[in-house]
Amino acid sequence: MILENVTVGTELPPLQLEPISRRTLALFAGGSGDHQPVHIDIDVAKARGRGDVIAHGMLSMAYLGRLLTNWIPQERIRSFKARFAAVAPVYGEPRCTGRVVAVENGLATLDLTVALADGTVTVRGEAIVDITPGTEKSCGSPNAAR
Repeated sequence: MILENVTVGTELPPLQLEPISRRTLALFAGGSGDHQPVHIDIDVAKARGRGDVIAHGMLSMAYLGRLLTNWIPQERIRSFKARFAAVAPVYGEPRCTGRVVAVENGLATLDLTVALADGTVTVRGEAIVDITPGTEKSCGSPNAAR
């Protein structure tokens, strides 16, 4: 990415993820410490009126974080927030997208979305990133800004 080319309307390269598997949910539960049974125990999920387990909301937010850091180095992220809009079921196929909606004083504001294959938006997010050219640090990232 060339920072001078970032303008309102710039689209981040979308991030299409594999279907969310039970293994992914178990690994995320272990890594995050979120062992809520509705994410990993189908019997508990059914007792709560769900057909199956559901993904952790923070897993979807983590996917948005990956979308961002695939586009710009982490040290350029000034803020990042998300709101959960719907549940992501096991075997859901999340797709993350982002678009620049404002540029001012070297900062770009991005609208971010995680949606499933059927169009259901599960997470909406916003990030503010520094797009000031020439301030990047050398971090060895293959995604470092130029």
